[in-house]
Order: sequence, then C-alpha cells, then structure tokens
Amino acid sequence: MSPWAEPAVDHPPPRGRADWVLAALVAATAVLEALVRRDLVWPPVAVAFGCVLAAAVLLRRTRPLLAVVLAFGGSAALDAAAFAAGTGPVVLYGGVVVLVLVHALFRWGAGREAAVGLGIMAVGFLTSVATDFPGTTDTIGGAAVLLLTAALGVLVRYRAAARAHLVARARSQERAQLARELHDTVAHHVSAIAIQAQAGLFLARSSSLGGATEALEVIEDEAARTLAEMRTMVGALRDRQDRPAMAPGRRIADIQDLAADGAHSLPVDVELHGDLADLPPALESTLYRVAREAVTNARRHAHRATRVRVELSGEESRIRMTVSDDGTRTPTAPNPSGYGLVGMAERVELLGGTFTAGPDPERGWSVRAVLPRGGPAT
Repeated sequence: MSPWAEPAVDHPPPRGRADWVLAALVAATAVLEALVRRDLVWPPVAVAFGCVLAAAVLLRRTRPLLAVVLAFGGSAALDAAAFAAGTGPVVLYGGVVVLVLVHALFRWGAGREAAVGLGIMAVGFLTSVATDFPGTTDTIGGAAVLLLTAALGVLVRYRAAARAHLVARARSQERAQLARELHDTVAHHVSAIAIQAQAGLFLARSSSLGGATEALEVIEDEAARTLAEMRTMVGALRDRQDRPAMAPGRRIADIQDLAADGAHSLPVDVELHGDLADLPPALESTLYRVAREAVTNARRHAHRATRVRVELSGEESRIRMTVSDDGTRTPTAPNPSGYGLVGMAERVELLGGTFTAGPDPERGWSVRAVLPRGGPAT
C-alpha cells in the first residue's frame, strides 16, 4: 500500500484529562502573555489565536488535518496581516504546541491528510520566514525540528502497527494450536461414536428391532453431522496457511515433567490440590501449555530467582493455576503485553477463563489462570 492510500489509524485514544489540561494550559499561557509581555503585537488577537491552538489540541487525534490547518493556517494569516499592517509578527511562546499537532497528524492521520498537512505546514513556515526572516541558521533549525517531529510520528505509528501485527499473529497461532488439539480430541470420540452406532445398527437389523434401528440411525447421523461441523469450525479457527500435522494434546500429569526437567538449574515445585480428574482434554492441554510457557519465562527472565512454584487447584466448578517465582525482572523481561503472555491469555480466554500476569507486591512475578471445568470451547 502506498503512503498516499494509507488509512487513518482506527480507534485513536479518546480525549482524556491530559488533553483538557494541555488545552487549558495553552489558552492560559496566551492570556498570561497578553497581560505580561510588552512586546506582544495585537494582544487580543494573540489571545484568540491561543484559544484556536487550544481547540486544535483537543482535535488532534480525531481530526488531525483540521488541527494542523487551524494552527499553521492561522499562523500564516496572522503573519501576512501583520506584515501588511507594517507591524512585527504575532509571536506566542505557547505556540510551541504546534509540534504536538504535527506529531499527531503523522501518528493518527491518513496518508492523504499527512500529504496535505505537510503542504500546509510548508506554507505556514515559509510565510513566517518571508515576513520575518530569522536568519539562515534559525530557518534551517526550525525546518529540521518540524521534519523530525513528523518523522517521529511516522516511527511511532508504524512501530505500533508492527506490534499489533505481532500480537494478532500470536493470537492466531494459539487459536491454530487449540484448533488442532480440539480436532484430535473431538474427532477421536465422535469417530468412536459413529463406529459403535454402525455396529449397533447392524446387530439391531439382524434382530429386527425397529426401535433400536431407528435410534441407532439417529446416533449415526448426528455423530457424522457433528464431526463435519467440528471440522468446519476448526477450518474457520485455523489460518489458511497454517497446515502442520496434528499433534497429541498434553495432560495435567505432564506438568509434573516441568519439575523433573534437570536441564535447568532453577528448581520447579509442582503442587496439585483438589479434584483434577475427568477434565476435558482441551482444558488439560491449556493448563499444561500455560504452565510450561510461564515456567519458561521465569527461567529466562527471573533474575536471581531461587525457585519456581506451580500450584494447580481443582474446585467444584473451576480450576485455578498459579505460576510464581521469587526473582526480579531484567530490563528485557516480558511485561503483561508481551507476545508469550498474549498467547497464554488467548488460549485461556478461548476456554471461557480469565488470565492475569504481573509483578508481586514484594518480589517475584506471578501468572494466574482460572478456567471453568466446562468452558464454551471444551
């Protein structure tokens, strides 16, 4: 996609308290300058322009091009009017807020808006230079500041887009993995139902049991239909380019292997409490994979940790799991928005559970997951 056709960023942050504070500060600064500065040309006009800048601050995310037009167009009009009247330019110190507007245009605006806004910025800047030339050094410096601010907006924009793409990819991979595990589990049981129904149908027909025959026909039909619908659902969940071979799901008993792994120096304690029997295979696989990912993160990023604790508790209607360590996170450690944590959260939420991760009050890091015994996906 060309920069010209680049759409505006969807769902920019809503106007918040900080925006109102900044707008009020710009307007108040203009009023203060009109009262204090002796060299300010046309104080009432300067105050009015300060209020225009304050309004532009409030519009900078939802209407970034309009905000730039108000700021740079208004500035150019004032400079031209002051030059025609033979007075000095109307210079507000609070006008430095236009850098915020330039950043917002390239951070949130569409490609066409950015191109038009760049032209308006150039007109405003050249008008200012032509009506009150500040010198070659200041002219080059001012242009460089505007361009660097615009470049910073572009950099932040595409960094956020890249991160959103990676997060979506992590979610897609978890959905694909869960889809494969659901396929293995459900396909096995439904296929067994279909085979038993066919066998029962044969025996019932040989004994001329009409009612049993009809019932077994319904069982066979429903089993085949369920298997077809399940495969359709898996195909919808799975990315079209993702076609790896089916892999067997893990069970709760496999979590004990995390403690028995002697390849790492950081010990892992696994504690199982309550009723953990007769859980759906998809739920057991999710618990194992969340525990494994959390333990892996602790081994990689828990600085000066002495132990990792995995606690799994089975209750009447839900399963609780906590993975905690007693270390400190290094500067490169993942935070609650890290891609590994995104995948864990996606897997838990697909089964109707809740997921949290973050630092403990005193020391260490904990990952907590609560899943229902019979979530929507199980």
